[in-house]
Amino acid sequence: MAGMTLNDYLQRVQGCFYHQNGDGLADLISFRDPHVMSSRLMLEKPERDVERCVDPSLAEFIAGHLRAVWAAGSGDCVEAWKTQMVIVQAVARFMQELKEERWMLPIMYTACLDLRLFALAADYELTRSGTSKAGETLEKSAEALMSCFRVCAADTRTGEDCTKRWGLLYLVNQFFKIYFKINKLNLCKPMIRAIEALSFKDRFSLSQLITYKYYTGRKDMFDSDFKSADSTLSFAFQRCHIGSRKNKRRILIYLIPVKMLRGYLPKQSVLERYNLSEFHDVVASVRQGNVRLLSETLAKHESFFIGAGIYLILEKLKILAFRNLFKKVYHISGTHQIEVAMFLQSLKWMCVEDVDLDETECILANMINDGRMKGYISHAHRKVVVSKKDAFPPLTAC
Repeated sequence: MAGMTLNDYLQRVQGCFYHQNGDGLADLISFRDPHVMSSRLMLEKPERDVERCVDPSLAEFIAGHLRAVWAAGSGDCVEAWKTQMVIVQAVARFMQELKEERWMLPIMYTACLDLRLFALAADYELTRSGTSKAGETLEKSAEALMSCFRVCAADTRTGEDCTKRWGLLYLVNQFFKIYFKINKLNLCKPMIRAIEALSFKDRFSLSQLITYKYYTGRKDMFDSDFKSADSTLSFAFQRCHIGSRKNKRRILIYLIPVKMLRGYLPKQSVLERYNLSEFHDVVASVRQGNVRLLSETLAKHESFFIGAGIYLILEKLKILAFRNLFKKVYHISGTHQIEVAMFLQSLKWMCVEDVDLDETECILANMINDGRMKGYISHAHRKVVVSKKDAFPPLTAC
């Protein structure tokens, strides 16, 4: 394949088209296929040869692919990206011409994947040279992907077995990867609505469903919908192949904070198995009510948590650490009427800075309002009157 001639290549393209072999044709425009190593296929202007040998409906994106092979072989990732943009739009037109058929969806998958990968390389190059701002290349690529999305979404009259809407989930996952990269999560909403409206939304391939749940779970987490985030991320983790430790670890980075906010603390064995030592002291500090250790741990692993986008989520765990700390104060006091000053003193022991009685009351009021503590505050007497029964309900019940 690495020494394939242009004539052999074009004959294979035409043969795949004739037999409606979408997977075969997808391989012939993929940059993960060995044919891209052939110097005989690196052509700057292949249009005339292509138009002479293949069906006119294929000519534009096949010629585009050969030009992209030339650009990539020359080390010009920006030109390869620009050409791949043209390829994706040509594939969208090709799909639109073929009514009530979906055999060509693998071609779309390959073209769109290569576009995103080239966009990442081009974005780095253009940002480094100061030619464009970070993320601009990816944003333009998303606009090109939208041409394929519209073709698939509009295929509503074709029967379920043949509709191009089967290609929507793959496209949506590509959009997710772009929008999360450029931090435009608000653009995910219409994508999610499109998938949730499908009658066959649960019948996609498991790998694509796992990717979809992973990103929707992360979005739910950022939207503070922790119950939904727990459900979707748990789906992704439980169904992710046992041998895909890297992917399971990636899911856990978001599932662990969500589980903890819902009152479920992970076992140390899980953290060790997936090499997530950064969470060891986070879990220990929440369990012990050690606010000082939690603050120190967040500072120590700040770059990791910020890089994963979970630092602010982990900050919310402080209220759980406060709850467990105040529970200890309650047990030590031996009474149901506790001076607010005792809670304040416990916070000072934990090196919580710039806190006074009013702020301590505010923390206690929030805990009572959230159901993490049963009782009421007597502001006039600066006391907290806690329930004689189940003063601190289990976190999982909150």
